[in-house]
Amino acid sequence: MTIRLIKITSLSLMLWLFMTIPTSAQPENEEVLDSTGSPLESGQKYYIRSDVTDFGGRVTLKNRNGSCPLYVGQETIDIGQGLSVIFTPVETKDTVVKVNRDFKVKFSASSSCGQSTEWKLGDRDNRSGRRLIIAGSDGSLFRILKTQLGIEGVIGNYNIRFCPSATVNCGTVGNLRENGKILLALDGNVLRVGFEKA
Repeated sequence: MTIRLIKITSLSLMLWLFMTIPTSAQPENEEVLDSTGSPLESGQKYYIRSDVTDFGGRVTLKNRNGSCPLYVGQETIDIGQGLSVIFTPVETKDTVVKVNRDFKVKFSASSSCGQSTEWKLGDRDNRSGRRLIIAGSDGSLFRILKTQLGIEGVIGNYNIRFCPSATVNCGTVGNLRENGKILLALDGNVLRVGFEKA
Protein backbone atom coordinates (compact mmCIF):
# COMPACT_ATOMS: atom_id res chain seq x y z
CA MET A 1 0.00 0.00 0.00
CA THR A 2 2.79 2.46 0.92
CA ILE A 3 4.75 1.75 -2.28
CA ARG A 4 1.62 2.25 -4.36
CA LEU A 5 0.95 5.59 -2.65
CA ILE A 6 4.55 6.69 -3.28
CA LYS A 7 4.24 5.74 -6.98
CA ILE A 8 0.97 7.66 -7.34
CA THR A 9 2.45 10.69 -5.54
CA SER A 10 5.59 10.57 -7.71
CA LEU A 11 3.54 10.29 -10.89
CA SER A 12 1.33 13.20 -9.82
CA LEU A 13 4.38 15.32 -9.02
CA MET A 14 5.99 14.55 -12.41
CA LEU A 15 2.75 15.40 -14.23
CA TRP A 16 2.45 18.67 -12.30
CA LEU A 17 6.07 19.59 -13.10
CA PHE A 18 5.51 18.80 -16.79
CA MET A 19 2.39 21.00 -16.94
CA THR A 20 4.16 23.94 -15.26
CA ILE A 21 7.17 24.17 -17.57
CA PRO A 22 7.80 27.90 -17.98
CA THR A 23 7.97 29.49 -21.40
CA SER A 24 11.69 29.98 -20.95
CA ALA A 25 12.14 26.20 -20.94
CA GLN A 26 10.78 25.86 -24.48
CA PRO A 27 13.36 25.63 -27.26
CA GLU A 28 13.95 28.81 -29.26
CA ASN A 29 15.28 27.27 -32.46
CA GLU A 30 12.40 24.93 -33.13
CA GLU A 31 10.36 26.03 -36.15
CA VAL A 32 6.61 26.57 -35.94
CA LEU A 33 4.92 24.30 -38.50
CA ASP A 34 1.81 24.83 -40.61
CA SER A 35 -0.84 22.19 -41.32
CA THR A 36 1.35 20.56 -43.99
CA GLY A 37 4.40 20.30 -41.75
CA SER A 38 6.24 23.21 -43.40
CA PRO A 39 7.79 26.04 -41.33
CA LEU A 40 5.88 29.35 -41.10
CA GLU A 41 7.80 31.71 -43.39
CA SER A 42 8.29 35.38 -42.60
CA GLY A 43 6.29 37.58 -44.97
CA GLN A 44 3.99 34.78 -46.22
CA LYS A 45 0.21 34.70 -45.66
CA TYR A 46 -1.33 32.22 -43.23
CA TYR A 47 -4.72 31.58 -41.68
CA ILE A 48 -4.82 31.04 -37.92
CA ARG A 49 -7.52 28.58 -36.91
CA SER A 50 -8.67 26.94 -33.72
CA ASP A 51 -7.38 23.40 -33.32
CA VAL A 52 -10.51 22.52 -31.35
CA THR A 53 -13.80 21.91 -33.18
CA ASP A 54 -16.63 24.28 -32.23
CA PHE A 55 -14.24 26.71 -30.50
CA GLY A 56 -14.60 29.35 -33.20
CA GLY A 57 -13.29 29.65 -36.75
CA ARG A 58 -10.36 31.39 -38.38
CA VAL A 59 -9.02 34.65 -37.00
CA THR A 60 -10.44 37.88 -38.44
CA LEU A 61 -11.12 41.55 -37.63
CA LYS A 62 -14.25 42.29 -35.60
CA ASN A 63 -16.18 45.51 -35.05
CA ARG A 64 -17.02 45.22 -31.37
CA ASN A 65 -19.23 48.22 -30.74
CA GLY A 66 -19.88 50.02 -34.04
CA SER A 67 -16.82 52.24 -33.83
CA CYS A 68 -13.06 52.06 -34.21
CA PRO A 69 -10.67 50.51 -33.32
CA LEU A 70 -11.32 47.07 -34.75
CA TYR A 71 -10.65 44.04 -32.57
CA VAL A 72 -8.91 40.78 -33.37
CA GLY A 73 -11.43 37.97 -33.16
CA GLN A 74 -12.62 34.74 -34.72
CA GLU A 75 -15.31 33.77 -37.16
CA THR A 76 -18.21 32.10 -35.37
CA ILE A 77 -18.10 29.05 -37.63
CA ASP A 78 -15.08 26.86 -38.20
CA ILE A 79 -15.24 26.51 -42.00
CA GLY A 80 -13.49 28.77 -44.51
CA GLN A 81 -13.65 32.54 -44.15
CA GLY A 82 -11.34 34.56 -41.92
CA LEU A 83 -8.45 36.85 -42.87
CA SER A 84 -4.90 35.77 -43.51
CA VAL A 85 -2.03 37.18 -41.44
CA ILE A 86 1.66 37.83 -42.01
CA PHE A 87 4.23 37.04 -39.32
CA THR A 88 7.37 39.16 -38.98
CA PRO A 89 10.02 37.82 -36.59
CA VAL A 90 11.82 40.48 -34.54
CA GLU A 91 15.15 38.75 -35.23
CA THR A 92 15.81 40.02 -38.76
CA LYS A 93 18.01 37.01 -39.54
CA ASP A 94 15.04 34.65 -38.98
CA THR A 95 13.33 33.71 -42.23
CA VAL A 96 10.87 31.43 -40.43
CA VAL A 97 8.83 31.82 -37.24
CA LYS A 98 10.35 29.95 -34.31
CA VAL A 99 8.89 28.66 -31.07
CA ASN A 100 9.19 31.10 -28.15
CA ARG A 101 10.67 33.96 -30.21
CA ASP A 102 9.18 37.45 -30.47
CA PHE A 103 7.29 38.36 -33.64
CA LYS A 104 4.73 40.86 -34.88
CA VAL A 105 1.58 39.80 -36.69
CA LYS A 106 -0.56 41.82 -39.10
CA PHE A 107 -3.64 41.01 -41.16
CA SER A 108 -3.01 41.03 -44.90
CA ALA A 109 -6.13 43.16 -45.37
CA SER A 110 -6.98 46.82 -45.03
CA SER A 111 -9.15 48.23 -42.27
CA SER A 112 -12.42 50.10 -42.71
CA CYS A 113 -11.18 52.33 -39.86
CA GLY A 114 -8.15 53.46 -41.85
CA GLN A 115 -5.86 52.03 -39.19
CA SER A 116 -3.06 49.51 -39.25
CA THR A 117 -4.15 45.87 -38.96
CA GLU A 118 -1.18 44.96 -36.79
CA TRP A 119 -2.08 43.09 -33.59
CA LYS A 120 -1.74 45.18 -30.47
CA LEU A 121 -2.54 44.55 -26.84
CA GLY A 122 -5.46 46.78 -25.90
CA ASP A 123 -6.77 47.94 -22.56
CA ARG A 124 -8.36 45.72 -19.95
CA ASP A 125 -12.10 45.25 -20.56
CA ASN A 126 -14.16 46.60 -17.65
CA ARG A 127 -16.80 43.87 -17.78
CA SER A 128 -14.68 40.74 -18.25
CA GLY A 129 -11.45 41.99 -16.68
CA ARG A 130 -9.56 40.53 -19.66
CA ARG A 131 -7.05 42.31 -21.92
CA LEU A 132 -8.35 42.44 -25.49
CA ILE A 133 -6.30 42.36 -28.68
CA ILE A 134 -7.00 45.21 -31.08
CA ALA A 135 -5.72 46.30 -34.48
CA GLY A 136 -3.49 49.35 -34.52
CA SER A 137 -0.09 50.85 -35.21
CA ASP A 138 2.93 50.15 -33.02
CA GLY A 139 1.86 46.53 -32.64
CA SER A 140 2.76 44.36 -29.69
CA LEU A 141 5.18 41.45 -29.67
CA PHE A 142 3.80 37.93 -29.43
CA ARG A 143 5.27 34.43 -29.24
CA ILE A 144 4.08 31.01 -30.36
CA LEU A 145 4.47 28.15 -27.91
CA LYS A 146 3.82 24.44 -28.28
CA THR A 147 0.96 23.36 -26.06
CA GLN A 148 1.69 21.04 -23.17
CA LEU A 149 -1.14 18.81 -24.40
CA GLY A 150 0.24 18.24 -27.89
CA ILE A 151 -0.55 14.89 -29.47
CA GLU A 152 2.41 13.01 -30.89
CA GLY A 153 2.39 13.12 -34.71
CA VAL A 154 -0.35 15.78 -34.90
CA ILE A 155 0.73 19.03 -36.55
CA GLY A 156 -0.47 22.15 -34.75
CA ASN A 157 -1.18 22.31 -31.06
CA TYR A 158 0.23 25.79 -30.48
CA ASN A 159 -0.69 28.74 -28.29
CA ILE A 160 -0.08 32.40 -29.06
CA ARG A 161 1.25 34.29 -26.09
CA PHE A 162 1.84 37.94 -25.31
CA CYS A 163 5.13 37.77 -23.45
CA PRO A 164 7.82 39.92 -25.04
CA SER A 165 11.26 39.68 -23.50
CA ALA A 166 10.98 42.95 -21.60
CA THR A 167 7.69 42.27 -19.76
CA VAL A 168 6.52 40.19 -16.84
CA ASN A 169 2.82 40.77 -17.44
CA CYS A 170 2.42 37.84 -19.82
CA GLY A 171 -0.79 36.21 -20.99
CA THR A 172 -1.88 33.48 -23.38
CA VAL A 173 -4.43 34.25 -26.10
CA GLY A 174 -7.88 32.80 -25.62
CA ASN A 175 -11.30 33.84 -26.80
CA LEU A 176 -14.10 35.85 -25.27
CA ARG A 177 -17.68 35.45 -26.47
CA GLU A 178 -19.64 38.67 -26.37
CA ASN A 179 -22.95 39.57 -28.05
CA GLY A 180 -22.63 36.81 -30.66
CA LYS A 181 -19.02 37.74 -31.49
CA ILE A 182 -15.76 36.02 -30.58
CA LEU A 183 -12.91 38.33 -29.58
CA LEU A 184 -9.31 37.34 -28.78
CA ALA A 185 -8.28 38.18 -25.23
CA LEU A 186 -5.69 37.32 -22.59
CA ASP A 187 -6.19 36.26 -18.96
CA GLY A 188 -8.85 33.58 -19.40
CA ASN A 189 -9.35 30.42 -21.40
CA VAL A 190 -6.54 29.34 -23.75
CA LEU A 191 -7.01 29.00 -27.51
CA ARG A 192 -5.12 26.12 -29.11
CA VAL A 193 -4.33 27.05 -32.72
CA GLY A 194 -2.87 25.74 -35.96
CA PHE A 195 -1.77 27.52 -39.13
CA GLU A 196 -2.78 27.05 -42.79
CA LYS A 197 -0.92 28.65 -45.69
CA ALA A 198 -3.23 31.01 -47.60
